[in-house]
Amino acid sequence: MISLLKNFEERFKVPILEGYGLSETSPGVTFNHLGRERKPGSVGQPVWGVEVKVVDENGKEVKAKETGEIVVRGHAVMKGYFNNPKVTKETIKNGWFHTGDIGYFDDDRYLYIVDRLKDMIIRGGYNVYPRELEEVLIEHTDISLVAVIGVPHEEWGEEIKACVVLKEHASCTEEDIKNFAKSKIAAYKYPRIIQFYESLPLNATGKILKTELRG
Repeated sequence: MISLLKNFEERFKVPILEGYGLSETSPGVTFNHLGRERKPGSVGQPVWGVEVKVVDENGKEVKAKETGEIVVRGHAVMKGYFNNPKVTKETIKNGWFHTGDIGYFDDDRYLYIVDRLKDMIIRGGYNVYPRELEEVLIEHTDISLVAVIGVPHEEWGEEIKACVVLKEHASCTEEDIKNFAKSKIAAYKYPRIIQFYESLPLNATGKILKTELRG
């Protein structure tokens, strides 16, 4: 993503300021503000009137550079889901909206998004974040589109699977992709299963529908 950002800026001579938000937060949560240092790859710092924390599974705020769930509080956050008190209660706890996103703050309180909590893969007790692996694999010169998912595994609990669409006339193999990933990331993170697709299911905004890939 950072290489894409740099290539865009070099070509069009327009700076990109990354931000983060959700429908439930109307939508802004953080932004790389004008007049402040911009950190490519970060979604910036909280906007006015919005508080952001990163918490562990017990709701306790974690230290800088430690990952956890992003929770939000402020005047832009919704009051609840319409006619759905059950989900509202599950999502808004002690006034904090639980986004379901995993991230971390750096020492300067710039926020980084790691992945969706529901997409995280737990392989042999290790947390694997599909987004990190996808950003590595998309740099392969033969890969056009990729999605990483977890699939059930008797020994490891979950195994890592990469769903890959190759560029036209590309000829790389499963082993090529595995070796490429091994050279870039820790040994426990690379995908053991590679499956090639002609296309991946997308929603109206172009987001890959991983629920369909999981079956």
